Amino acid sequence: MAELTAEQVWRILAEVNDPEIPVVSVVDLGIIRAVEVRGDEVQVQMTPTFQGCPAVQVMRAEIENRLLEAGARSVQVTLVHSPPWTSQWISPQGREKLRSFGLAPPPVHQGNIEDALLTITACPYCGSQDTSLTNSFGSTLCRMIFVCNSCRQPFEQFKPL
Repeated sequence: MAELTAEQVWRILAEVNDPEIPVVSVVDLGIIRAVEVRGDEVQVQMTPTFQGCPAVQVMRAEIENRLLEAGARSVQVTLVHSPPWTSQWISPQGREKLRSFGLAPPPVHQGNIEDALLTITACPYCGSQDTSLTNSFGSTLCRMIFVCNSCRQPFEQFKPL
């Protein structure tokens, strides 16, 4: 079997979905920081969205399994905590996938989180900007709960971090 290239590894990683948001890949979320291929050994650097993210071990195992199946002899997935992950790293395709899934993507904030938290959140279902925050904590640490005052649909938004 031919050795994997970095490009092939990135393509494989683009098929590894976040177990909590199965429509976005680890690449879409921007949590893959670097890939290095040395012969049949692959090293992947991953920055979790939160320090205590419960999905990290599942994603790490999935990455290792997929790359081993693709021909790597050894795979090392290293967690990198600096710089910390930011929602700015979510790709444009990832943002659209979140919206299609019914999860409002975080606003693009260029590091000004205070302004991002004041940004109106559009409903991912009907597009209305007449929405209200009902809880700062959603089903996971990285989400907030809103309700759309137009279509009355509750929804979550990925927090702008």
